[in-house]
Amino acid sequence: QVQLVESGGGLVQPGGSLRLSCAASGSIRSINTMRWYRQAPGKQRELVANITYIGVTNYADSVKGRFTISRDNAKKTAYLQMNSLKPEDTAVYYCTADASTYISSGDFRVRSYWGQGTQVTVSS
Repeated sequence: QVQLVESGGGLVQPGGSLRLSCAASGSIRSINTMRWYRQAPGKQRELVANITYIGVTNYADSVKGRFTISRDNAKKTAYLQMNSLKPEDTAVYYCTADASTYISSGDFRVRSYWGQGTQVTVSS
Protein backbone atom coordinates (compact mmCIF):
# COMPACT_ATOMS: atom_id res chain seq x y z
CA GLN A 1 0.00 0.00 0.00
CA VAL A 2 1.56 3.26 -1.24
CA GLN A 3 0.03 6.71 -1.49
CA LEU A 4 1.45 9.59 -3.52
CA VAL A 5 0.25 13.16 -3.00
CA GLU A 6 1.22 15.98 -5.37
CA SER A 7 1.14 19.62 -4.34
CA GLY A 8 2.39 23.01 -5.49
CA GLY A 9 0.32 23.56 -8.61
CA GLY A 10 -1.46 26.79 -9.37
CA LEU A 11 -1.87 29.73 -11.74
CA VAL A 12 1.24 31.58 -12.92
CA GLN A 13 2.09 34.06 -15.66
CA PRO A 14 4.28 33.13 -18.62
CA GLY A 15 7.92 33.26 -17.57
CA GLY A 16 7.07 32.47 -13.97
CA SER A 17 8.09 29.53 -11.79
CA LEU A 18 6.49 26.79 -9.71
CA ARG A 19 7.82 23.92 -7.63
CA LEU A 20 5.80 20.73 -7.43
CA SER A 21 6.19 18.20 -4.63
CA CYS A 22 5.27 14.51 -4.49
CA ALA A 23 5.25 12.87 -1.07
CA ALA A 24 5.05 9.09 -0.71
CA SER A 25 3.67 7.27 2.31
CA GLY A 26 2.60 3.78 3.33
CA SER A 27 4.28 0.46 4.00
CA ILE A 28 7.19 1.11 1.66
CA ARG A 29 10.27 -1.06 1.51
CA SER A 30 12.07 0.97 -1.16
CA ILE A 31 11.36 3.52 -3.89
CA ASN A 32 13.27 3.18 -7.13
CA THR A 33 12.62 5.48 -10.10
CA MET A 34 10.25 8.42 -9.65
CA ARG A 35 8.67 10.19 -12.62
CA TRP A 36 6.63 13.24 -13.47
CA TYR A 37 3.98 13.06 -16.21
CA ARG A 38 1.58 15.68 -17.49
CA GLN A 39 -1.62 15.62 -19.48
CA ALA A 40 -3.27 18.59 -21.16
CA PRO A 41 -6.95 18.54 -22.20
CA GLY A 42 -7.44 16.55 -25.40
CA LYS A 43 -3.81 15.45 -25.56
CA GLN A 44 -1.85 12.31 -24.77
CA ARG A 45 -0.12 11.88 -21.45
CA GLU A 46 3.53 12.93 -21.68
CA LEU A 47 6.55 11.89 -19.65
CA VAL A 48 8.17 15.08 -18.38
CA ALA A 49 11.13 13.85 -16.32
CA ASN A 50 12.36 10.97 -14.21
CA ILE A 51 15.01 10.31 -11.60
CA THR A 52 16.59 7.11 -10.30
CA TYR A 53 17.32 6.27 -6.69
CA ILE A 54 20.89 7.53 -7.04
CA GLY A 55 19.89 10.70 -8.85
CA VAL A 56 20.33 9.98 -12.56
CA THR A 57 17.84 12.18 -14.45
CA ASN A 58 16.35 12.63 -17.89
CA TYR A 59 13.91 15.12 -19.40
CA ALA A 60 11.53 15.57 -22.28
CA ASP A 61 12.98 17.82 -24.98
CA SER A 62 10.13 20.27 -24.45
CA VAL A 63 11.23 21.04 -20.87
CA LYS A 64 14.97 20.47 -20.98
CA GLY A 65 16.84 23.48 -19.61
CA ARG A 66 13.74 24.83 -17.86
CA PHE A 67 12.66 22.05 -15.47
CA THR A 68 14.68 20.24 -12.82
CA ILE A 69 13.66 16.99 -11.10
CA SER A 70 15.11 16.07 -7.70
CA ARG A 71 14.35 13.82 -4.74
CA ASP A 72 14.89 13.51 -1.01
CA ASN A 73 15.05 9.83 -0.12
CA ALA A 74 14.85 10.47 3.62
CA LYS A 75 11.57 12.33 3.11
CA LYS A 76 10.34 9.95 0.38
CA THR A 77 9.60 13.00 -1.74
CA ALA A 78 10.25 14.05 -5.34
CA TYR A 79 10.23 17.60 -6.66
CA LEU A 80 9.84 19.30 -10.01
CA GLN A 81 11.20 22.84 -10.25
CA MET A 82 9.61 24.56 -13.24
CA ASN A 83 11.11 27.81 -14.53
CA SER A 84 10.41 29.97 -17.58
CA LEU A 85 6.92 28.54 -17.80
CA LYS A 86 5.02 28.73 -21.09
CA PRO A 87 1.28 28.49 -21.81
CA GLU A 88 1.88 25.10 -23.42
CA ASP A 89 3.05 23.80 -20.03
CA THR A 90 -0.55 24.02 -18.83
CA ALA A 91 -1.63 20.53 -17.76
CA VAL A 92 -2.41 18.25 -14.86
CA TYR A 93 0.91 17.01 -13.50
CA TYR A 94 1.18 13.51 -12.02
CA CYS A 95 4.00 11.84 -10.16
CA THR A 96 4.69 8.11 -10.17
CA ALA A 97 6.94 5.88 -8.12
CA ASP A 98 8.29 2.40 -8.71
CA ALA A 99 8.12 1.05 -5.18
CA SER A 100 8.43 -2.26 -3.38
CA THR A 101 6.13 -3.18 -0.51
CA TYR A 102 6.13 -6.08 1.92
CA ILE A 103 3.56 -8.83 1.41
CA SER A 104 4.83 -11.08 4.22
CA SER A 105 7.58 -11.15 6.82
CA GLY A 106 10.20 -11.93 4.19
CA ASP A 107 8.66 -11.22 0.77
CA PHE A 108 7.84 -8.10 -1.23
CA ARG A 109 6.59 -7.00 -4.62
CA VAL A 110 7.31 -4.06 -6.91
CA ARG A 111 4.62 -1.94 -8.55
CA SER A 112 4.15 1.49 -10.09
CA TYR A 113 2.01 3.92 -8.09
CA TRP A 114 0.33 7.14 -9.23
CA GLY A 115 -0.69 10.30 -7.45
CA GLN A 116 -3.96 12.16 -7.99
CA GLY A 117 -2.42 15.02 -9.96
CA THR A 118 -2.08 18.76 -9.48
CA GLN A 119 -3.21 21.45 -11.92
CA VAL A 120 -0.69 23.85 -13.44
CA THR A 121 -2.06 26.76 -15.46
CA VAL A 122 0.20 29.25 -17.25
CA SER A 123 -1.71 32.29 -18.47
CA SER A 124 -1.47 36.08 -18.61
